[in-house]
Amino acid sequence: MTAKFPVKHLTLLALPLAAASLATLAQAQDWTPTRSIEFIAPANPGGGWDTLVRTTSRVIQEEGLADQNFAAINVPGGGGAVAWAQIARDSGNPHKLFATSPPIILVPLAGTSRHDHTDFTPIARLITDYSIVLVRDDSPYSDLNELFAAIEERPNLSIGGGSAPGSMDHISIAGLASAAGLNASEVNYVPFSGGGEAMTSLMGGHVEAVITGAGEASGQLGEGSQVRALGVSAPERMGGVLAEVPTYQEQGIDYTFDIWRGVMGAPDMPAEAVAYYEELFAQMLETDGWQQARDQLGWLDAYQDSEEFGDFLDAQKVQFSEVLGDLGLLGQ
Repeated sequence: MTAKFPVKHLTLLALPLAAASLATLAQAQDWTPTRSIEFIAPANPGGGWDTLVRTTSRVIQEEGLADQNFAAINVPGGGGAVAWAQIARDSGNPHKLFATSPPIILVPLAGTSRHDHTDFTPIARLITDYSIVLVRDDSPYSDLNELFAAIEERPNLSIGGGSAPGSMDHISIAGLASAAGLNASEVNYVPFSGGGEAMTSLMGGHVEAVITGAGEASGQLGEGSQVRALGVSAPERMGGVLAEVPTYQEQGIDYTFDIWRGVMGAPDMPAEAVAYYEELFAQMLETDGWQQARDQLGWLDAYQDSEEFGDFLDAQKVQFSEVLGDLGLLGQ
C-alpha cells in the first residue's frame, strides 16, 4: 500500500551500554540518598511507565544496589502532564525520579502540557520497546489489513491507547494507519490514562482495538489469553510469547515505531546526584535479575547517560515536531 505518512520509520537505535568514566564514578561517590526515593509513574498502574518503575525498583532492591528504597508512586492524568506539573515544583530535589518515554516530547508539542523535557533533569535512557495492536480473542479481525478495511468502511470504529491525543500511542497508530493507506488524522483514537485502563476498555467491548507497548502486553498474551495481537511495530519478529506476532511489514505495511523509555529527575538536580543515579542504572542493566526481567518483557537495552540522553531528547523534539505538524496535531 502507498504510505501517505511522511515518516515511515521512527527509529530509536539501541546504543551499547556506556561505561561510566572515572570522573563520573568519583562524583557519584560524593553523594548517596539519605531517604527513600520517590519513583513516579505518571499514569495509572498497568502501563509502560508503571512497568518500568516497578521492574527497576524491584531489581535494584533484589540485587542490593542501593541502601535506600525506591518507592513506586502512580500519579495519573493528562498523559503525564499532572505528574510533570507536580515534579516541576520540586526543583533541586535529589530524591525524586520519574519514568519517561516519547510523551515527554509529544504531549507538550500537542499543547496539553506547559512542561517539557527541558524543565527536568535527564538521568538515563534504559530500554527500547515496540508498539503492538491488540483485539479481543473473539474479534472478527485476523490481521491489520482486515482491521483497517473495517475502519475505512466505518470511521467511527475506535482504537484505544494509554496516552493523550497527540502522544505516543496516538502517533504510533496514526502513522500505522497512514502507511496502510488511511487518512491518519481521521483515526478515531480514544485516549485512556494508562495501558491498563485501555485494556479494561477493550475487554469491556468499548473500543475495537488497543495500541500499547509490546512489553507491557506480553504478560496478557499466550495460552488462555482473552486477547490477540494483530501486529507489532518491530523491524523483525520478537522473542518469547511475542514470537508468533507478525510485524507490520510482514503484512505489507511499511512502518515501524520504537518506544524508548528512561528516567528523569526533578529540575536542577545536583550534579553529584545525577552521577549517582547514572552509575546505579548502568550497574542495574548488568545484573542477572535485570536481564531476566528485560527478556521476559521483550525489552531491548538502550542505555544513554545523562548528557547523551539530553541530546537525544532535543533531537526527538525536532523529529516529532515534524510528525505532529504533518498530522495537524501540533499545538499552538
